[in-house]
Amino acid sequence: MRLPALLLGLLFALPLAAEQHVVAPRQGGLAAAVAGAAPGDVLVLADGTHPGPVTIDRPLTIMGGQAAVVDGMGQGTVITIDAPDVVLEGFSITGSGHDNNDLDAGVKILKGADRARIRGLVLTGNMHGIDIHGGRDAQVIGNRITGTRHPRMNERGNGIYVWNSPGTLLQGNWIRYGRDGIFSNASADSFYRDNVMRDLRFAVHFMYTRNTEVSGNVSIGNHLGFAIMFSDRGRILDNLSLGDREHGLMLNYANNADVTGNLVRGGAKKCLFIYNAHKNLIWKNRFQGCGIGIHFTAGSERNVLTGNAFIGNREQVKNVGTRHMEWSHEGIGNYWSDHPAFDLNGDGIADSTYRPNDLMDQILWSQPAAALLTGAPAVQLVRWSQQNFPATLPGGVRDSAPLMRPLTIPVPPEIQTWETVVAGRWTKGTHDDLDPADIASH
Repeated sequence: MRLPALLLGLLFALPLAAEQHVVAPRQGGLAAAVAGAAPGDVLVLADGTHPGPVTIDRPLTIMGGQAAVVDGMGQGTVITIDAPDVVLEGFSITGSGHDNNDLDAGVKILKGADRARIRGLVLTGNMHGIDIHGGRDAQVIGNRITGTRHPRMNERGNGIYVWNSPGTLLQGNWIRYGRDGIFSNASADSFYRDNVMRDLRFAVHFMYTRNTEVSGNVSIGNHLGFAIMFSDRGRILDNLSLGDREHGLMLNYANNADVTGNLVRGGAKKCLFIYNAHKNLIWKNRFQGCGIGIHFTAGSERNVLTGNAFIGNREQVKNVGTRHMEWSHEGIGNYWSDHPAFDLNGDGIADSTYRPNDLMDQILWSQPAAALLTGAPAVQLVRWSQQNFPATLPGGVRDSAPLMRPLTIPVPPEIQTWETVVAGRWTKGTHDDLDPADIASH
């Protein structure tokens, strides 16, 4: 008799099966469906417009096709998630308010709303697309986010904003227009993978972010590709910056980063800008076709640069400083397309040291008006003397083991097509109010 009693007890201990409810598109219908649902229920949105805004205050799954549209009617955030284990999947969201002080968004995930799953949504014309604002372990996967096109770029919102939300996964999202594609602020221990970002200010923008991986992302035609600022232990791996305007990659007060396998090409003013950044590994990247290959300044120390390729940049290195720095590691340097070198023993390492800058370069950086004298015989004599008598060279960058062959980083055909579309964009002038010199404007 004890066995049937035990089975009966287990039966009553199990939760009731989740119910599925179809929600018709009518005023107040979605809010009423949320209020009447039990935790774990599934709400299926029928095609049509579902007026919002709405707050989800219990664990629910809300799903629908793209023709099911939740419209915030211009009032605040369209869907606010205020409970753990909420899933949003497949439908469309539009019509947030446009108050940047309140961070109006298509979807907002609040503190305590942990383990949210946002998958396959289409978010259009909201101030911010998705605002992860304190919720832990959120997953934002495969969404299409098209932001606003306010004439002033700094007054637009971000595609995805991550604030103080450890454990976030952003993967496979497509983000276009707005201000920044992904803005991560005061967050940590997250993964941002395989996202495509176009026509923005910054593709990825870090502020005070720790131990976060940015890998396999694509930045096309943005003002700046990957801005890693005031951050520690970032992993910037296998990303593409194609046709970006100012910098492909910027390390600004960024320390202990692993910057590996990235490609920057297509006419940025600076492929790589390093400003007061320390103890970073910069390895096996390809920097191609920029105004400056690498601009290195503000006392950055103990960085390792090895195995990189600097190809066809108008100026390979701009090093504002006089300290001697060695840019090879354990006998492996970098490839420099302007280094006329030989390799008599065939070991893949050039037989001569590469020195990218001389005394005249430093004069021109500090006194731009001196460019008028570039072709003067006295200037040419100074440069000839330094080339033939290296002891007269000032302090600066030296690569004692330059490579003879560059590494290659392939670009998928579809992405090459998008790159072609933005080619030459910046020669036609800027299209908004952004001051790229103001790197603190965020």
